Amino acid sequence: MHQPTPPSTADSRPPGSRPTQPPGPGNQGPPRTTATDPNPPTTHRAPTPPPPRAAPPRRPSGLPPTHTALICVALPSLAISTPQAQLTGEGLEGFYRAGRRLLSRCQLRVAGHEPLPVHARITTADRARFVGTLRVSPDAGPDPDVVVERARQAEGAERITLHSAASRPLRLPVEVALGTDLADLSAVASGRTGPELPATVHDSGLRWTCATGTASVTADPPPTDALASAGLLRWDITLPPGGSATIELRIRPEGAGPARAVSRASTAAPLAQARADGDHPGAQALLRTCVDDLQALLLRDPTHPTDTHLAAGAPWRCGLAPADALAAARMTLPLGTRLAAGTLRTLARTQLTEGTRAGLIPAPRRDAGPHLPPSCTATEATLLFPVLLAEARRWGLPDRETEELLPAAERCLTWLRTTVGDGTYLSDPHPGGPQRCETQAHAHRAALLGADLLDALGRPGGAGLRQWAGELRTAFQRDFWIDDLGGGRPAAASTPDGRLAPHLGSSAVHLLDTGLLGGGEQAPGLLDKVATEQLARLLGSPAMDSGWGLRGLGTKEAGFNPFGHRSGAVRTHETAVAVAGLLAAGYEKEATGLLRGAMAAAEAFDHRLPEMYGGEQRTDGSAPIPHPAACRPAATAAAAGVLLLTTLAGIRPDAPAGTVTLRPAASAPLGEIVLTGLRVAGAPFSLRVGRLGLAMVEEAADGLQLGM
Repeated sequence: MHQPTPPSTADSRPPGSRPTQPPGPGNQGPPRTTATDPNPPTTHRAPTPPPPRAAPPRRPSGLPPTHTALICVALPSLAISTPQAQLTGEGLEGFYRAGRRLLSRCQLRVAGHEPLPVHARITTADRARFVGTLRVSPDAGPDPDVVVERARQAEGAERITLHSAASRPLRLPVEVALGTDLADLSAVASGRTGPELPATVHDSGLRWTCATGTASVTADPPPTDALASAGLLRWDITLPPGGSATIELRIRPEGAGPARAVSRASTAAPLAQARADGDHPGAQALLRTCVDDLQALLLRDPTHPTDTHLAAGAPWRCGLAPADALAAARMTLPLGTRLAAGTLRTLARTQLTEGTRAGLIPAPRRDAGPHLPPSCTATEATLLFPVLLAEARRWGLPDRETEELLPAAERCLTWLRTTVGDGTYLSDPHPGGPQRCETQAHAHRAALLGADLLDALGRPGGAGLRQWAGELRTAFQRDFWIDDLGGGRPAAASTPDGRLAPHLGSSAVHLLDTGLLGGGEQAPGLLDKVATEQLARLLGSPAMDSGWGLRGLGTKEAGFNPFGHRSGAVRTHETAVAVAGLLAAGYEKEATGLLRGAMAAAEAFDHRLPEMYGGEQRTDGSAPIPHPAACRPAATAAAAGVLLLTTLAGIRPDAPAGTVTLRPAASAPLGEIVLTGLRVAGAPFSLRVGRLGLAMVEEAADGLQLGM
């Protein structure tokens, strides 16, 4: 799917956005009518509005804002709307398929007036519902007597239903004005769209054609009139008292094969439909919404349709971002290993196999904030690959699939050892690149989990990886720690000449994410116990914990910006990683503060967590502030919701050994929580964590033993 490229690096988010927003339609009041019959149908007609003039191309300074948009997703399809329901052709509004806008304008008028918008919400990841009202009867008084409901679906459908509350029959002219530019999403995002295309009457609707494609809208029932010059469909609808009438519109590209979203109902669906219940009122809604959003972001590998992976997020990043796809698949392992397997197979086909970079999984660079140059997500993805494979095996990935993917994992590990060479640290790949704190954490984890995987499958190389990991651990504790009066902190990075970057940011949380070994044990981390305790204290401090989640940069650091996407905004993914790492290390107080903040933010965002939001401090009566350029839904944010809830149970499976260990949060920060429909060792897995922090398995695979 095509996606716009922001001005900096290929997968960065600009902190600014274009401030203009499309105006919302309002109710113009009831029309004037006359009646000579004591009981006639009330008829309303209005002159047809002229077709809108084509707006000149705009060149905004940043991406159009998305924080108020209702984004329906069933990739490769999108429907982007404002809460006013009308698609006006402004901004991002429209129906999209595979990165192309099929319909940009869909404006409804009933009895010559636009409905007054009173309600708009996402109902499921791929659907939105809008409700508007009208006063059309001359004796209706102040109350509306027609309710207009619009149900919009990402895959290209809209159902318009009129409900009458009038005491007499209503004869209503209904008009829908349609238009499109058939523009690519990247052109829409940058304001480089052309004028609307001329329409032709086609079948029971309209069609538009340009050099890059054709789209059509068909209506059921067929319209009474179709005016191509105005892009207008008309119906004359009679509503009996208390009656309803429905018009269905179908928006489709022509000349292209079917592009279907991954089925939710299939038994081969890669994500289990897990459920959360318990004391916290938001847990159930959060898990349901996160799984729904993840399902909507699934894409098929076009060359191997049985393999699915997650797109990074809508609307900006609807294609494959390797590091995000791997991170999200890892966080969703409690929902099964099928997504992990599909993601790994897809990325293994992209891996470089020749030359000096053999073993690397190509990926773009990503902005890293004001203190460091853009980071290489290819390095991150390459180090995540063997980690995901090793942990997926622990969760129940079958041996056959593990062995098929092992050569690609071995190439990743060989790339790591070759790139480090005789040194200790893994640097950024460009000349003079820094040695980042989180990169060393990713490399250390990959070495230890990779060695565990190689040993388990009888492959050589494990001993060398462990030896290097030990040397890295010793050197890191010596070279990457900055002493200060506050107890010290890990350096964010080191330059090739040994200078340390002292700023405190959320990248430090990756030092706590050590990975899962056999027997329910976590791999050792780069920090010793004293340094881990100090890091936990820093992450739980007001400088980092906004009350809504973890800031990307501490408030006391130079360059802090509460809306900086790597310099102060709350990043949902790293908040969840921090909560999981702190709980695993035994620092429940700090983890609980971040967890409760993230849960409160989720409720404020109607349980659809964006990839990031403002890092302003939480106060009494405040709410988290959305970021205008954030993807929502985003794969890592939705997967983070799964991690936030499942980490409370401390599930540590070892499917090859036939055991599962539970290390729940002893403080039970959300009270009792019941998780059902998870998957461990290829079978349903359910458990209950009580208010005293004790866990009990309620459903598990036959023969799976509870470890200690």
